Amino acid sequence: MSTVDEATAEVPSPSREALQHVIDIARRLAPDAEDGVSYGMPALRVAGKPYVAAAKHLSLFPLSPAAIDTVRDELAGHSLSKGTVRFTAEHPLPDDVVERIGPGSRRSPAGRPGRTASREDARPRSRLSPACRRPPGP
Repeated sequence: MSTVDEATAEVPSPSREALQHVIDIARRLAPDAEDGVSYGMPALRVAGKPYVAAAKHLSLFPLSPAAIDTVRDELAGHSLSKGTVRFTAEHPLPDDVVERIGPGSRRSPAGRPGRTASREDARPRSRLSPACRRPPGP
């Protein structure tokens, strides 16, 4: 049994079923997701980042905080923060929302599960031609 499965088994019903449903969707979208611990909570990790976790509340961590903004109107009644969507059994997440902001969606960092932007992609490019740039220091 995995870390996430063990933690999910300890969540009282009906929250357990709501959490398991989101985990099942995440595992379908990102079959290479790994069990791990993030912020002291058992979590399903995609590309090294937490995606679904449970502690005192059930949480979904879209791989890009901007993804929350794309579905914010559809999450009325849910507790939202910059990078977290909290849900309950009484207020479950709609499947289509989980799929649209989940791993493999166009809204995840690199558009596919298990893939993140490289440091090279994140660095600003120099506007100077290679001949005008300083050589790297010693």
